Amino acid sequence: MKFSLEEILKISKGDCLCKNTSFEIEHIYFDSRRLIYVHNSLFLAIRASNGNDQSYVQDAFDKGIRVFMIDNQKVFKSIRPEVCEASTVILVENSVYALQAIATWYRHKFQSEVLAITGSNGKTIIKEWLYQMLYKYEHVYRSPKSYNSQIGVAISVLGIKHEHYLSILEAGISQINEMSNLEKMIQADIGIFTNIGMAHDAGFSDREEKIIEKLCLFKNCKSLIYCKDHEMLHEMISKQKKNGFFTKEIQLVSWSRHQDADLRVLKMNKRLTDCSLDLNYQETCFSIELPFIDDSSIENALHCCLFLLHKKFAIELIQKEIKLLTPIEMRLELKEGTNNCTIINDTYNSDLNSLQIAVDYLMQQNQHAEKVLILSDVLQSGKNSHELYQEINELIVLKKINYLIGIGPEIYQNKEIFSIKSDFYLNTDSFLNQIDEKIFKNQSILIKGARPFEFEKITNALQKKMHQTRLEVNLTNLIHNLNVYRSHLNAETKIMVMVKAFSYGSGSFEIANVLQFRQVDYLAVAYADEGVELRQSGIELPIMVMNPDKQSFDKIISNQLEPEIYSLESLLDLIQACNSTSCSSGISIHIKLDTGMHRLGFSIEDIPALIAMLKENPSIIVSSIFSHLSSAEDSEEIEISNQQIELFKSLSQQLEESLQINCDKHILNSAGVINFPQAQFDMVRLGIGLYGVDSSKSIEDQLHNVTTFKTTISQIRELKKGTTVGYNRSGLLERDSLVATIGVGYADGFPRLLGNGNAFVKVNGKLVPTIGNICMDMSMIDLTGVDAKVGDEVILFDEELTVSHMAEKCQTIPYEILAGISQRVKRIYFNE
Repeated sequence: MKFSLEEILKISKGDCLCKNTSFEIEHIYFDSRRLIYVHNSLFLAIRASNGNDQSYVQDAFDKGIRVFMIDNQKVFKSIRPEVCEASTVILVENSVYALQAIATWYRHKFQSEVLAITGSNGKTIIKEWLYQMLYKYEHVYRSPKSYNSQIGVAISVLGIKHEHYLSILEAGISQINEMSNLEKMIQADIGIFTNIGMAHDAGFSDREEKIIEKLCLFKNCKSLIYCKDHEMLHEMISKQKKNGFFTKEIQLVSWSRHQDADLRVLKMNKRLTDCSLDLNYQETCFSIELPFIDDSSIENALHCCLFLLHKKFAIELIQKEIKLLTPIEMRLELKEGTNNCTIINDTYNSDLNSLQIAVDYLMQQNQHAEKVLILSDVLQSGKNSHELYQEINELIVLKKINYLIGIGPEIYQNKEIFSIKSDFYLNTDSFLNQIDEKIFKNQSILIKGARPFEFEKITNALQKKMHQTRLEVNLTNLIHNLNVYRSHLNAETKIMVMVKAFSYGSGSFEIANVLQFRQVDYLAVAYADEGVELRQSGIELPIMVMNPDKQSFDKIISNQLEPEIYSLESLLDLIQACNSTSCSSGISIHIKLDTGMHRLGFSIEDIPALIAMLKENPSIIVSSIFSHLSSAEDSEEIEISNQQIELFKSLSQQLEESLQINCDKHILNSAGVINFPQAQFDMVRLGIGLYGVDSSKSIEDQLHNVTTFKTTISQIRELKKGTTVGYNRSGLLERDSLVATIGVGYADGFPRLLGNGNAFVKVNGKLVPTIGNICMDMSMIDLTGVDAKVGDEVILFDEELTVSHMAEKCQTIPYEILAGISQRVKRIYFNE
């Protein structure tokens, strides 16, 4: 990808406001935090909902970018003069549309075939499986990770090169009139429509409208692959072809289990861990072996099989490669390692695009100063070996990685290229044989390897060994929820996020790291020790301590934390601590007013004395004044909440006028943001809403689940009718039953109230009841009628069997369930 200034201006229809540098663009970025190569790079300033366009431009400039495209005259006028003096700045009408225009123009330069994939599920899996099956035989390009959005598709298209035999791109939409932009960029020759489901239903009037919108991707395709068994999809495709919806005489290529199609499934034989399928393709019968048995994987594999058959690949090649398919993990896992290390597991592939993404994520980990990269050979880059590893060396030097371990014959052969501390091994086993000689301690370690290198062995060797009960935290969904709440805020409203109580059970510094990277304004913890731990983990955001006590003020002062002050006594204790520690630079505080919660806070009667004490102690700096609504989520208490808001407004105004200050004011929590938008003041406080729990019951359909609580089956046994199960013989079997013991109990955070059939868990997609009392470390479930084995996964709550459902069964609230998950339960963090 190379563009001149003249080409950029012509394609984007932009105006050059200032031209102070000559350039040839080879890289385009739109996130100043993720810059890799700054020379010959263009920074695209996409208008931000929080109004931070200006700071993003200036951050990119400080990191070395000298070419900018903006769509906001205000940004241009407000950026520092030296940015304009040393840069080329292009003004366009809309930055996203300009990027799409560049991608569309670029796509016209290539004749290689493009496969486009859309649908509700399976897009990324099919893309990655086709790559797995083809990369050894043809030069194949596929879009990075799940880059299928309006911006992601543009970036994906810009990665296509002349040498690619086939480019595989996925496209996703969430509302009407989005697909036409993606179609213009992708210009697909052949398409796969995976299926149609509930995903993003809210953006369309009905399912038919969603299908038609997605079909826009294939308007100019030569052929379209789909499954006839999805009846509505089949009917709509057939109908649109008759109506002339497609501009070319498109060839419909289908498969089915139940009716005539180009590819017909004649017989399916599912075994314990794999299955075989007898198929008929255009009067030719053959069989394939698949290394899985779940219906979604079988469907995805059949889409891949039909594509390869349609492209006239040999049946023998398909049989060979489809049997070798491996699960695709599209998420970066963050795990606790031995010796206080943090492990980032990305062991399903290794290419240049995904390496850049993973290294960027490694650099976001502030809890350890030292960064380690364990890297396999990078497969099918399209570059010669020397050029490839020179580029990788530039990347890891730029990102200041401290130590590289290279594994594989190619990287071993090019080891002289690397200029940082490095060790190299010909294969994974060679490294594992010497792993005990390596001392990994207090480091963030990225394990990044292509599937053939079996880097999961390295992950298993380095991660902390804990029992199989785990809480999975989806950081991508947490960020989504943060953005949902941001969309309900004024651009200037700041955000404070509650990370107290181990971030509602989800982890402390791991969540804080993400929030710091996503540029929230404040964090809040319950106690000083929580704040100290965050400071020691590299968190630099302002941190409010909500429950400070007299003994903690020294720690608060020395770690630059900001205490909540809620009484005259607590203020006096702080003043005395400041005097004893010679706190010359002052300390910021947050004044809590009691407007009706009656938990903590200054009452109306306290205000005169509070003002007097603050005037006498100018080193005490008021950062914010706040209060707490007692019933923000309760629609029947709106009048009470409004009274609280008015009282808060009056008292905070009195404080500001008397002290002659102008500080942040905040009263809204997650529910309050939705129910009382008029009371945003200067800042809001987000808590449980970030985890997908909407206590206001107003935006549940917009939020995504963040936490999934899982364990595994330890033992399965057949028991006769009349047998009892568990302590106190409380579980009486009323039939011959299959009973499983699972590795979770009330000491892990699976409450005792859930025993004796009071709750269900999910095993292989089926809901099964508990039986008997919940034990401290184990529980029993009735597996009768469910196909399962020892080691199978058990879901305690997820996006379907929700934490709110579990809380209801325990006659409590989701807060208590999440906060009650034991710290002995392993936390695994995913970033998709």
